[in-house]
Amino acid sequence: MANDRMLNYVSDAELERRWAAVRHAMGARGIEALLMQNNSDWLGGYVRWFTDLPATNGYPRTVIFHANDPMTVIEMGPFGGRRELAGRDDVHRGVGELLLSPAFLSVAYTHAYDAELAAKVLKDRGYRTIGLVAPGALPYGLVAPIKNALEDRAEFVDASELVDRIKAIKSMEEMVFIRKTAALQDAVFAKVLDTIKPGLRDIDVTAAAQHEGQILGSEQGIFLGGSAPMGQRSPFVPRYMQGRTLKAGDHLSLLIENNGPAGFYTEMARTIVLGKASNELIDGFEVVKQAQAHSLARMKPGTPCRDIAVAHDAFMTERGLPPELRLYSHGQGYDMVERPLIRGDETMTLEAGMNLSVHPGYETPSIFAVICDNYLIEADGPGACLHKTPKRVFEI
Repeated sequence: MANDRMLNYVSDAELERRWAAVRHAMGARGIEALLMQNNSDWLGGYVRWFTDLPATNGYPRTVIFHANDPMTVIEMGPFGGRRELAGRDDVHRGVGELLLSPAFLSVAYTHAYDAELAAKVLKDRGYRTIGLVAPGALPYGLVAPIKNALEDRAEFVDASELVDRIKAIKSMEEMVFIRKTAALQDAVFAKVLDTIKPGLRDIDVTAAAQHEGQILGSEQGIFLGGSAPMGQRSPFVPRYMQGRTLKAGDHLSLLIENNGPAGFYTEMARTIVLGKASNELIDGFEVVKQAQAHSLARMKPGTPCRDIAVAHDAFMTERGLPPELRLYSHGQGYDMVERPLIRGDETMTLEAGMNLSVHPGYETPSIFAVICDNYLIEADGPGACLHKTPKRVFEI
């Protein structure tokens, strides 16, 4: 059982399931340790998946996952800080040793501090094959000193695929938390409908959404909301662009993209009109709603993700709309965006247990048409929509 200070946590059994699955896969490839680092909770889910503790606010957490021992974790703290936990701590579960270092991503001369600690652990254990998890996202200041220290001693391999394929399939416990996140976002949207009115700024609306989410158990997340007069598109914009004041007749596009209990992400998007929606806006929403349904009908286990993406592009272009050049559907879990991507460059096929966000959209100078909801892939295809908010443009 985790410490009662923890707002949310997964069970010991769930963590042990993950560790066992990864260690089995490591054994098949002869990998003796995995090295990973994250510094953000939004797109930093590897560290949380292994430790049930997030990396946040730009402060790096480095994890060495040993094939035969509890983990080594390196995080912010005093020079020389060290705690021997032997895998029995109720906060740092599964961690054998916690090493501390006052390193900051904003201070270049400290970048090697964490690397020196990690290199010593790997070198002292005599590892010959080390897997890097998402190596392209690992800082040069971490990887280069480690590789230099272990030159001619160890081989480094990309272990991302190994971890991603396990991480993408959600357990029954994870699915429970994912459903709770979707329900939380429905409640957040209901709060927004009760709050929004002429005279508020966009930031006032998204702040109400964030507050409600955190009261209900969310820890992190983003809320993109941009308003415009009817006849001008209202795209998603970040907080620093949410200074516009709403007026009667305006519409606002809102993306709720926060996590819920235990840190799992889903996302939901709808459009709200302070008055009467134009026929163009309603028609645009109906098109993306149909596009969502079109993709969902093809999301069956065993289907290559790239085939679904090709079918979506055909659906859009047949209606004179642009093909998807970015990303309209993807996996979610501890990351806002994780594999599989429903895109032409994805090598995965869909499998039961995946959590997918499906958000087709398009924009013109006069409308931003978008819909976003989450679905769990079941044995025969997507289950019922996890979000219960009606799929429509909301006129208030």
